Amino acid sequence: MLLDTASLYYRAYFGVPDSVRAPDGTPVNAVRGLLDFIGRLVQDHRPDELVACMDADWRPAWRVELIPSYKAHRVAQPHEEGPDEEETPDTLAPQVPIIEAVLDALGIARVGVAGYEADDVIGTLAGRATGPVDIVTGDRDLYQLIDDKRGVRVLYPLKGVGSLHLTDEAALREKYGVDGPGYVDLALLRGDPSDGLPGVPGVGEKTAAKLLDAFGDLAGIMAAVDDPRSKLTPSQRKRLDEARDYVAVAPTVVRVAGDVPLPDFDPTLPAAPRDPAMVDALATRWGLGGALRRLLATLQP
Repeated sequence: MLLDTASLYYRAYFGVPDSVRAPDGTPVNAVRGLLDFIGRLVQDHRPDELVACMDADWRPAWRVELIPSYKAHRVAQPHEEGPDEEETPDTLAPQVPIIEAVLDALGIARVGVAGYEADDVIGTLAGRATGPVDIVTGDRDLYQLIDDKRGVRVLYPLKGVGSLHLTDEAALREKYGVDGPGYVDLALLRGDPSDGLPGVPGVGEKTAAKLLDAFGDLAGIMAAVDDPRSKLTPSQRKRLDEARDYVAVAPTVVRVAGDVPLPDFDPTLPAAPRDPAMVDALATRWGLGGALRRLLATLQP
């Protein structure tokens, strides 16, 4: 089981009231919500291995170089060296180090790699897996990794983190008319304002799906632009032709990396905390006793 951790703690933050606070008044709603969510995932799915994948760089320079608008609207503070600072709710940012400390004390593997997003870590781990993989994310970009033959599916939270939609190839085709790899082409044609991806003007999700159904993939669509006999409308042909520069680089930006240089780590789901004393200290300091007790009880074989 691979967790898109930031996606999940964002949902926990907005799904759990900020009245959930530590003894000193610090909000810990994202921490508590994430711990309870992990507990439910373990209880319901019993994974042998679980990895909390992290954004060591939420806006990698190699993606920005290709599409400068990539996540640009979410930059709170640019930095010449190292990742830009992401715009984060004031009461969420201080909770992230607490989340990291709790995961480390529990012994739940936490993996982030400089220069890469959590999506890329997930893509690399999913590609290396020798057995079934459940990816837990609120980010549709990871639909591109769905692969029934390899048992790779996405568990997508529908409301907060309370209910999950199991997305496999059948669900993907029913909703979007594409398979996992085809989702990359759909996403880049459609664009995504939340990620600063412009897409092809005038090509929304339904049009993108129809084009892919008619011409197979992005290469087929662009070949149709050059074929006067193809059944593209004049406006589609014009817009796709004008978007050639974007279409040439967008696949590299949208497609998750599968070759991230991962550190050595143990993904085995712990049956007991790695550092019980630290777990107790964190529980007391941040008022997490109930959430941690519930999670630890679930982790026991």
